[in-house]
Amino acid sequence: MMAASLQRRDKKSTASYLKAELNRTDNSSGVHQLQELLDSVLNPERPAGDTEALEWCKSLLAGGEGFEEFCKTVRSYDNATLCGLVWTANFVAYRCRTCGISPCMSLCAECFNNGDHTGHDFNMFRSQAGGACDCGDSNVMRESGFCRRHRSKTGTNVPSVPRELLFMSEMVLPQFIIYIIQYLRDGYSEPGTASERDLQKVLQQLEPQISFLEELTKMGGAMRTVLTKILTNQQSYKDLTMGQEENVHAKKNYDKYLSALKSSGLVSSDEKNVSGVIELAAGAGALSILGSAAVVRDPIESSIEDDPDGSQGAGQRKRVKLSSSTKDPSIMDVLKHKCFLEELLFWTIKYEFPQKMVTFLLNMLPDQDYKISFTRTFVQHYAFIMKTLMKSHESDTMSNRIVHISVQLFSNEELARHVTEECQLLDIMVTVLLYMMESCLVKSELQDEENNRHVVVNCGEPLLKNNTYWPLVSDFINILSHQSVAKKFLEDQSLLMLWMSFVSFFQGMNLNKREINEHVEFESQTYYAAFAAELEACAQPMWGLLTHCKVKQTFVLIVHYDGSVKTYPAKEEETLQLWFDSVNFVDEPAPHQVSFHLPLHRYYAMFLSKAVKCQGLDLDSLLPDQEMLMKIMIHPLQIQASLSEIHSNMWVRNGLQIKGQAMTYVQSHFCNSMIDPDIYLLQICASRLDPDYFISSVFERFKVVDLLTMASQHQNTALDPEHEKPMLEGALTFLVLLLSLRIHLGMADDDILRAEMVSQLCMNDRTHSSLLDLIPENPNPKSGTVPGSSSFEVMLSAVADFKAPVFEPGGSMQQGMYTPKAEVWEKEFDPIMVILRTVYRRDVQTAMDRYTAFLKESGIFSGNPWPPYKERTPLHPCYKGLVRLLHCKTLHIVLFTLLYKISMDHQNMSEHVLCMVLYLIELGLDNVLQEEPEEEEPCIEEHCHDSWFPGTNLLSNLHHVIDFVRVRVPETAPEVKREPPASTSTDSSSFAQNSGTAQVFSLVAERRRKFQEIINRSSGEASQAVRPKSSATKWIPHGSTPQLTTAILEIRESMISLLIKLHHKLSAKQNSFCPPWMENSEGSVRLDSVKYSHGDGISAIERILTKAALRARQNKRCIQEICMKISPPVPPKKNGPADKKTMDKEERRQKARERQQKLLAEFASRQKSFMETAMDVESPDADVAMDLGSSEQQDSEILYDCVICGQSGPSTEDRPTGLVVLLQASSVLGHRCKSTEPKKLPTSDEEHIYSVDTCGATHDVRLTTLQRFFNDSSCLQSVSIGWEGGVYVQTCGHTLHIDCHKSYMESLRSDQVLQGFSVDKGEFTCPLCRQFANSVLPCYPGRGVEKTHWQTPSNKNLSVLVKEVEELQDQLGTFSSETNLSREMESVIKDIKNTTQKKYMDYSKTPGSPDNDFLFMYSVARTNLELELVHRGGDLCCGGASAAAKRSCLNQLFHVLAMHMRLYSIDSAYNPWTRLTQLTQKIDSHVCSDERPEVPLLFRDVPSLLIIFVLTMPQPLHKEHFTCIVKVLYTLQYIHAIVALSVKFSAEERLAWKNSGALKKHTSDAEKSWEVLLSHGISELSKGNRFYEAATEEVSVVSSRVWSPQSIEYALQQFCLPFLRISSLLQHHLFGDDLPNCLREEEFPVLANCLGILTSAFQPSNQLLSASCLDWSISAFEIISQWCSEVTEFADMNAEHAMTLVVQDPHWTAPRLLHLPENYNTIFQYYHRKACTFCNKVPKDPALCLVCGTFVCLKGLCCKQQNYCECVLHSQHCGAATGIFLLINASVIIIIRGHRFCLWGAVYLDAHGEEDRDLRRGKPLYLCEERYKVLEQQWVSHTFDHISKRWGPHYNGL
Repeated sequence: MMAASLQRRDKKSTASYLKAELNRTDNSSGVHQLQELLDSVLNPERPAGDTEALEWCKSLLAGGEGFEEFCKTVRSYDNATLCGLVWTANFVAYRCRTCGISPCMSLCAECFNNGDHTGHDFNMFRSQAGGACDCGDSNVMRESGFCRRHRSKTGTNVPSVPRELLFMSEMVLPQFIIYIIQYLRDGYSEPGTASERDLQKVLQQLEPQISFLEELTKMGGAMRTVLTKILTNQQSYKDLTMGQEENVHAKKNYDKYLSALKSSGLVSSDEKNVSGVIELAAGAGALSILGSAAVVRDPIESSIEDDPDGSQGAGQRKRVKLSSSTKDPSIMDVLKHKCFLEELLFWTIKYEFPQKMVTFLLNMLPDQDYKISFTRTFVQHYAFIMKTLMKSHESDTMSNRIVHISVQLFSNEELARHVTEECQLLDIMVTVLLYMMESCLVKSELQDEENNRHVVVNCGEPLLKNNTYWPLVSDFINILSHQSVAKKFLEDQSLLMLWMSFVSFFQGMNLNKREINEHVEFESQTYYAAFAAELEACAQPMWGLLTHCKVKQTFVLIVHYDGSVKTYPAKEEETLQLWFDSVNFVDEPAPHQVSFHLPLHRYYAMFLSKAVKCQGLDLDSLLPDQEMLMKIMIHPLQIQASLSEIHSNMWVRNGLQIKGQAMTYVQSHFCNSMIDPDIYLLQICASRLDPDYFISSVFERFKVVDLLTMASQHQNTALDPEHEKPMLEGALTFLVLLLSLRIHLGMADDDILRAEMVSQLCMNDRTHSSLLDLIPENPNPKSGTVPGSSSFEVMLSAVADFKAPVFEPGGSMQQGMYTPKAEVWEKEFDPIMVILRTVYRRDVQTAMDRYTAFLKESGIFSGNPWPPYKERTPLHPCYKGLVRLLHCKTLHIVLFTLLYKISMDHQNMSEHVLCMVLYLIELGLDNVLQEEPEEEEPCIEEHCHDSWFPGTNLLSNLHHVIDFVRVRVPETAPEVKREPPASTSTDSSSFAQNSGTAQVFSLVAERRRKFQEIINRSSGEASQAVRPKSSATKWIPHGSTPQLTTAILEIRESMISLLIKLHHKLSAKQNSFCPPWMENSEGSVRLDSVKYSHGDGISAIERILTKAALRARQNKRCIQEICMKISPPVPPKKNGPADKKTMDKEERRQKARERQQKLLAEFASRQKSFMETAMDVESPDADVAMDLGSSEQQDSEILYDCVICGQSGPSTEDRPTGLVVLLQASSVLGHRCKSTEPKKLPTSDEEHIYSVDTCGATHDVRLTTLQRFFNDSSCLQSVSIGWEGGVYVQTCGHTLHIDCHKSYMESLRSDQVLQGFSVDKGEFTCPLCRQFANSVLPCYPGRGVEKTHWQTPSNKNLSVLVKEVEELQDQLGTFSSETNLSREMESVIKDIKNTTQKKYMDYSKTPGSPDNDFLFMYSVARTNLELELVHRGGDLCCGGASAAAKRSCLNQLFHVLAMHMRLYSIDSAYNPWTRLTQLTQKIDSHVCSDERPEVPLLFRDVPSLLIIFVLTMPQPLHKEHFTCIVKVLYTLQYIHAIVALSVKFSAEERLAWKNSGALKKHTSDAEKSWEVLLSHGISELSKGNRFYEAATEEVSVVSSRVWSPQSIEYALQQFCLPFLRISSLLQHHLFGDDLPNCLREEEFPVLANCLGILTSAFQPSNQLLSASCLDWSISAFEIISQWCSEVTEFADMNAEHAMTLVVQDPHWTAPRLLHLPENYNTIFQYYHRKACTFCNKVPKDPALCLVCGTFVCLKGLCCKQQNYCECVLHSQHCGAATGIFLLINASVIIIIRGHRFCLWGAVYLDAHGEEDRDLRRGKPLYLCEERYKVLEQQWVSHTFDHISKRWGPHYNGL
C-alpha cells in the first residue's frame, strides 16, 4: 500500500524523502519502505521493455538530484589507476613490444598517443575479438610506457567517498541485479525447445537495463567498488534468490534455473557416482589408458555419444576409475552458484556471450577485488563455457568474445599462477581439451588396419574444420607462457601423461593412401584442418614449454629443470612405445601410406634437442635402445621418401591436395615444428644406429635399391622407369641434407637466423615484412634473447643491401627490397638450406639462376656453375656419430656404383645425381673419422660378404681398385653377351680365377643382416626366431623374377680413376686433368680456395681430388699414376648410333639452352625498343614515320599504315584512315591555382580548403558576369570553356582504316572475354600496342603541309592580308555531306560530345542554341593546346618537336573541328574581325536599347578569338593569313595588357605616366611605344568618370610598389606570353614548324620571332621592347579609343564588374594534387573517426579526394543518390569522371576513370619502403615523395588508362 502511495509522487521527491529516511540512525522504516517500493517497481512480471523501472532506479540512486549531476559527483571520486577501456571488434588499438611484458598487451589510441613510444617496436592493429586497454597495469606492461594520465598514481590524492553518496546505490542495486537475473531465468528455455531467435529477443528487451549497468561501471572506481561488493556478496545473493517461496513467478524461474544448471557439468547428473576428475597414477594406470585407447571416457557427457559407431568403433573403451584423493572433483561437477557474479556469468554463457554483458563484465576489471573473484568464477565455469561453445551455431563470434575475456585474465602472470594453484586451471584445461577432441575420434588406419587399437581425430569434423578449439588452445598457450605455470605443468606427472594422451590423438591423423590405379574422386581439403590442429594444439604449447627450458637461470630452477626435462623425454618415449604397440607396428612401414602428423616424435625430438643444447645433458643417457630407435626412425623417414615421391609425380592420382600437404609441411610457419624436428630425429637415429643399416634403409625407403647395380639394365619392382631418376636424386639429396644440416646440431641461434635469412634472400629479393614472415618463428631466433631485440635488424643489415622503392616506367611499383650482398653470394650461399626451405621446387632453380648471374657479373665464373659446396659448422660432440654414415662401406659401394654408371652413361643418371655424389664424397673428405685404437674390424670382416673395400675409411677406399663385379641382369642385357676372351688358356684361367673374387652386393640382404645383428644384441634369443621370418618372406619377390641371370663385369677402376674419367668426360678433352701439384716445383699440395669454390662439375672434381691428395699420400700417388697412364692419347670413340644418342646429352642441352637464351634476349630487346616508341610519356626524339605533321615530299600525299590489314596508302574520301585515339573528359586545367604552393590537406578542424581561387571557378564567375550584362551569343564567343570537363584527345600514333576498325570492334564484341573495358561503349585496345582507346579520328585527305607556300616570305601589305582574311571568313563552308569521310567526322564529333557531361557543355541561356555547340567545339581545341602546354612544363623553352609530337593528333583534330564549325557562319555585323580592323560608326544607342550590347573587345579572351578565327577559315589555311590573324590579335592582347596594368597604378602614378607619354605622342614610332600607348589608354579610360575610381579603391590594398620602365616592360611581356605560346603551338601543329629551344628569359622574343610578328632581327644583347612587335593596319590611336569607349560606357553603370573583367591574369601554375602530411598517422587519426558531412555517420570505408580534399564514404549506401555511390558521384563532379581517392583504412589509392576503377597502389610506405595495404601490419607509414610525384604526373598527363593494368567495372557502387 505504502509503495503505491510512494509511486504516485514524483520520482525526485520520493528519492530525496527516502534518502533522508535512510540516513537516520534508526532507518528500519526507510528500509522497509524502499523494499516495498522496489518490489513493486522492479517486478519481473512486467514486460522487460518497460522503461519505468529504469527511470525509478536512476532517480533513487541519485537520491533526489538529477542523474547527470550524480554521475559527475561520483566521477570526481574516481581513484582508478588503470585505463581499462574496453573495445569490441574492429576498434583500432596499438601494441608496443618494447613496453609490453605480455605479448597480448594493447593500448587505446588515446593512451598510446599520450605516452612516449618514439623508437619503439609498435604497431597499430584492428582488433579482431575486442580487447581492453592495459595502460596503468604494471603486470602487463612496463611503467615507462604508461601515458601521462595513468603514470602518476592518480589514486592517492582523490578524497574518500562520503558514505551517503552511494548509500542508495548499495540498497537499490542488489534488487536491480536480481531483477535482471529473473528476466534471464524467465527468458531461458532448454535448447531443444527454444530457437536462437527467442534468446536474441530476450536480450533485445534487456538492452536498456544492461546498458545501464555498463554506464554505472564507467562512473569510475567508487561505483565499481560498490558493484564489486554487491556482485560478490554471498549473503545477499542467498537472501534474494532463495527466499522467495511465496512468489509463484519467482519460484517458476528458480526451477528453470535449476534445470539449466543440471546440464552445466561435463558430467550429466546420473553419472554422479563416478568421482569427477581423472587422476592418473603413473605406471599401470597410464598404460592402460593409452594402451586400450580408453581415453578418459568416464566423465564425458552422454549426449555426445549420438553416433553408435563412435562409441564402439574405437575399441573397447574401459572406464578408468582412479583415486581422486588429491584433486578437487569440481572440474566435472554441476556448477553451484554462491553470488550474483557467478550467476550473471552463467547466464552470459547460456546466452552465448551477448556483447553488452561481456563489455559490462570487462569494464569492472580495473577493480582488483573484482578481478580476482571474476577470474575464479571464469575458471570455475571454464568447462561449461567450452561445452556451450561446441554446441553453438555461432561458434566464431562466441570464440571471439570468450578470448576477449580470457586474454584479459590469463595474460597476467600473478593471476594465472593464482588460479593454477587454487582452482586447478591446468587440469581443467587439459581435461576439457581431451573432452573436446573425444567427440571426433576415429580408428586409425595407419600400419595395420585390422589390429590397430590407436584412435585419432577425424579432421573432417566441424570441431577441427572450423577451428572451434582455438579459444581453448589459445588460453592454454597463453598461460603456459608464464614461467611459474609452465614449471608446475612440467612437474606434474599425471598431467603430463594426460597431455601426452591428448597429443597422441593427433599422431598419424589425416592418413594419405596412394592411389595407384585411377584418380581419386573427391579431393578432401581436410589437410588444412590437420596442419592447423597440429600447429596450434600440439606445436605451440610445446614451444611455450621449451622457451622456459632455455636458460639455466638460478640453481634452484636448474634442479627442477633437469628433473623435468629428463622426465619429459621419458614420458615421450613411453608414449611412443605405447603408440607403436597400439598401431601394431613390427619393423616395416605399410607401403603406400603416409601421414605428415607425428607430434609425439616431434615432441620427443625437440625436448632432446633442448636437453642437449640448454641443459647440457648427455644424449646417450636419454636415448632408448637400438630397437626402439629403429622404430622411431621409420615414420619420419617414410615422410621424407613420400615427399620425394610426391615431387616425382607418383601421387598424382591423389589430386592437388597431396602437393598442398607436401608444401605445407615445409612452409615457413610449419617447418620448424614439422620437417626440422623430423630431420633432427633422423640425425639422432643415424648417429646412433649402425651406418650400413641406416644407409640401406634410406635407399630401400626411396625404392631405388634395384637401380644401384653396375649393370646397364635392371628391373625395378617398386618404381616405374620415369620415376627412378627423381627418386634417386631425392634419396641422395636427402642424405646430403641429413649430413649437412646443423640447425639442432650445434649451430648458435644467430647462425641459424643468418642461414635462414641468406637462404630466403638467395631465392628472391624480399621485402622486410615477407622476410619476417618467411623466417621460422621458433626456436625463436628472430627475437634473440629478449623479444623485440634487434638481432633481426642487425643480421639483416649484415647480409643484405636495401634497394629503395622505385617506380618503373612500365607502371609496376616496386617496394623496398633487400637483396643479398656480394660476399654473401660468394661465401654463404648454401643450396642445401635453400632446398630444405623451398616450398616450390622452382625456387631452387631461381636461386641457382641468381647465383649464376652474380658469378657472371662479378667475373668470377662465366659458365654454368654447379651448386657451391659449403663448409659446415663443427658438430656438437653428442652427434659425432653422424659422421660414420660417410665412412661406411654401404655408402662407398653406392657412390662407386653411381660414379661408374655415370661414366658409362647408363640411363636415369643426371647431373644432379653426380653433383650429390660428389657432395657426399667431399663431405666425407672434410669430416674424417677419428681412428679408434681398438681394432675390432677384422673379426667382423670374416663373415662380411663385401670384400669390396678393405675398411670403412673413405680416404683409403678412394684409391682401392675394384676389378670384377658379379651382377644380376636380365638376359637381354648387353653384359651377358660378352664371352670371356678365348685367346690363350692362361688368360681364360686368370679370368675364371678372378671371377671367384668378384664382388656381389645386395643392399637388401645387407640391411637384413645388420637388422638381425642389432636385434640379437638388444633382445634375447626369444624374438630372434620370430622376426627374420616376417622380414625374409616379404622380400623374396625382389630377386626372384625368373629371367634374371648372373654376369661378371670387369671394372678395374677405383673411385679416383672414375673421378678422373668423369673430369675428362665433362671437359670433353682427353688428358684434361693435370694435378696442380705436379706443376709446382716442390710438389706440395695446396688448396686454392678461391679458384675452386665457385665453378662447374670440373672444378668440383678438381677440388675433391686435391683434397684427397692433401689428406692421404696414397691418394696423391694414385692420382699421379693414373694421369701418367692417360697421357698417351686414346683413339677417338667410334660414333656408332648408340654412342651418338648418348653423345653428351648435356652438351646438346647446353646448346639448346644457349639458343633459347639468345632468342629470349633478342625478343626482349625488340620488345623494349617497341615499348620505348609506343609507351613512354616523354621521349623527345621525333620518330619521323609516326610524325604525322611532317611532310614526306612536297607534293606527295601522306601515306598511312593500317595496323589491322597492314596495307599502306593515303586517306581518301571513300576509304578514310583514322588515328586510334582516347577521348577523355578532364578537369585538370580547372584545378590550377595562382599560388606556387599546393594546397594542404586539412588534418584538424581548424584547417580548410577553399576552391574559389581555382582556374575553373574563376572562369565560371567570368562567364556568368558577362552573361549578366551582354548579348548571350557574343558572350559565348568571348571565353573558352572546358577548364572543367573539357575533352582531351590523345593517341598512340597508330592508324587504321575505319572499315577495318569496325570489323575489329565486331570481333571484340563477339569475343566476350572481357578485358576490363566495355566494347559497347566503343572502347578497345590498339591492335598493335594494346594501348587503351575509345574512338578513331579520321585523317583529312590531302597533301602534307604545303611548305612551298610560305617558305618565301610574302610581300603583301598587312592591310591587304586583313582584307583577304575578311573575304575568306565570308565564304560559307559547304560540304558534300554524303562521303564516308564526312560521316566519320560527324560520328567523331558525336563521340567527343558524349565524352563529357551535359553540364560541361550547356552554358547558353537558350538551351540547344548553336552558339553552345560553337563554344564547345573551339574550347576542345583550346583545352588540348592548354594541356599540351602544361605537359611541356608551362612554357615552350624546351622547344623541339613536342614531347608528344610524334603522337600528336591535334592537326587531325583541328580538321574535324573546323569542318564542323564552318557550318555556322558568323554574322558579319557581329564579326569581331571587323571590329578589330575597322573603325565603326557609332550607332545611336537608343535605336536598339532593348537588345543587350556586345561584349567589349577588351573583355574578350584573345586566345579564344585566335582559335575561332583559325577554325572558321577555309582549310588548309595559308601561313600568311595565319600570321596576319596573330598580328592583329597581338595588338588587342597588348592593349589588354596596358589597360590591365594601368589599373594597378596609384592615381598619382597614372597621372605621371599619362603626361610623360603624351609628350612623345608625335614622334615617328609613337604607335610602337608602350609609353605613348599607355598614356593614350589612360586618358581614354579616364573619360569615363567611374572606371578608375573603382580601381583606386582596389589598388591601395594591392601594393605600394613603384613601377619602373623595366618592371612595366616585364609585366607587359608576361601578360602577352600565354597568347604567344598558344599561337606558336597552333602554328607548330598546323604548319609543322619546329619550336626553337631557348632560355627562359628569351622566351618572348624567340616566340615573337617564330610567329613572324617581330620584324627586325633580334639581338639577345639589347633589351627587346614588347611594343616593337606591334603592327597596326589602321590608326592605332583611333582604334584604341574605340575599344576603350566600349569599356567606359559599361563602366559608367557597373564600375566594379568592369574592373574585374579587365584585370584578368592569364597566368596559372601547374596543376598539383594536395600537399600530404609526412606521417600517415596524422591523416588516419583525424579521418578514420570523422563523420561524413553528408550523412553525419562515421563511414565504414572513409575516403579522401586527393584533388580537392573532399571526405566521402566509399561504397556507403547512406550517401547514395540516383543509384550513384558517393565516390563515383564525386569523381564526376570534381574530375569529370576521373577521381583519385585515398582509402583511409587501407592506405591505398584507387583511381576511378569513367565506369572503371583500379587500385593504384600506395604513396605511404613504411620505414622499409613497403606498402601496408589494409594497414595489416600497422607499422608507421611515411609519404614516399617519388610515388606521389608519379601519381600526380599520371593525373596531369592523363595516362592512368595506359599505365594501370588491372581495371574493373565499379557499377557505380564505390
